[in-house]
Amino acid sequence: MSFRLERDLCCPVCNDIFKEPVILGCSHSFCEHCLQLQWTQKDDRRCPLCQRRHSKERLPPNLVVKILCDNFTQARGKRSELHAVCSLHARKCKLFCLDHGQLVCVVCRDSERHAGHSFRPVDEAAAERRQGLQTALTPLRSHLKDLRLAGLKLDRMAEHIKVQARHTERNIKDTYEELHQFLAEDEEARMAALREEEERRNRMVKEATETVGGQIQALSEAIAATEEELSDEDVSFLLSSEAAVERVQRWRLADQPPLPSEAHIDVAKHLGNLKYNIWSRMRAGVSYTPLILDPNTADPNTVLSDDLTGLATREPRELLENPEENPERIQEFSSVLGAQGFDSGSHSWDVEVGDNPEWKLGVSAESVRGKTYQLSGLWIIDLHNGAFRAKTPSHSYTPFSVRTRPRRIRVRLDWNKGKLTFFDLDTQTDIYTFNSNFTERMFPYVSTASHRPLRALPLDVPMSVDPHILNV
Repeated sequence: MSFRLERDLCCPVCNDIFKEPVILGCSHSFCEHCLQLQWTQKDDRRCPLCQRRHSKERLPPNLVVKILCDNFTQARGKRSELHAVCSLHARKCKLFCLDHGQLVCVVCRDSERHAGHSFRPVDEAAAERRQGLQTALTPLRSHLKDLRLAGLKLDRMAEHIKVQARHTERNIKDTYEELHQFLAEDEEARMAALREEEERRNRMVKEATETVGGQIQALSEAIAATEEELSDEDVSFLLSSEAAVERVQRWRLADQPPLPSEAHIDVAKHLGNLKYNIWSRMRAGVSYTPLILDPNTADPNTVLSDDLTGLATREPRELLENPEENPERIQEFSSVLGAQGFDSGSHSWDVEVGDNPEWKLGVSAESVRGKTYQLSGLWIIDLHNGAFRAKTPSHSYTPFSVRTRPRRIRVRLDWNKGKLTFFDLDTQTDIYTFNSNFTERMFPYVSTASHRPLRALPLDVPMSVDPHILNV
């Protein structure tokens, strides 16, 4: 209990019993001298534990802690006086036996039990022990400081994870909203086409129905007239029979009223491969990009696009002074890695550099992720101060020339053959080729020192169906 109380009454800075304790607005207490020294060294007024800024000029004393410290110190002094009396000889213990590690009096020193032992005066022995413990505490204090710093970093990491989750959630919802909007509009267009065809088909049937109705009326009248003539007397019937025979013959020779062709709804047109046709129309609004950038590896001063295919450097006024620490980050300024690495096969991705005056393209070895010296794992070409250069981990920058400054570059990695090629998509010419022996997973690497964006280009994915499939 005494140890726990003493631990609770220790200043977090000096790890000793509080001397003139003061309390901050965040409820943490420190020795006034320790706190002022910390603030002088760091030139700020933040709590050494939680980093909350203290805005008030006055440092209020923590009277409760001061009373507890005074009482504890007095009680400890009384306990020390009790232990300073030899229990065997009732004499004051003025010596310390180094062999037994205990307080002894002068009579104990001359006794058989301590024969041949080494002794020190109490004050000298206490000074030696204090110095030894202080020396032993130095690395512990440093370790405690590191642990507290790690705790603060973890807290900031937890907050960053929340920000990442909310940002990602918002982008996911926006993307689905775009798709929902497209599907709703496409559904309405298809339903409108169906309704228009239905109206057109109904008009055709209605026109045919009206024609047939007229013929029914005319034929009904002809039959009624003929039946009426049949009931006449013989003389009257014979006089009108020729006209009646002609009328009946005309209707007998009349063609059967044709039904309108293609009068039914073209159901196959509306329902055949419906999902595929929707997917085909969606192609105009969606794309597939082989290179997706990993925001967790991005330098703090790099700005990525929402779809993770573009990057640029923050404007000078927006550069971050105290960025969030992340062990996955690239330590090179305004750099980022691709989200997918490769340890076999052949892969390629296209990047539009445009008229960006400062950029780097290539691959990075997985082993150097998060390390301070990032260039030790890079195979890159770059444009710097108007000149083109190539760089490998084992060599410094090597200048090279190009006939035409490239604007769209294809990076092709053949891991198995150890070949990395850069190709100008506009002039269809090779820019530079590395021949190496890759032994670990390689990640696409993109960097810029300009606020003009670099952009990974989408791949043209064919959507047509091979007609030979139908003949299998």
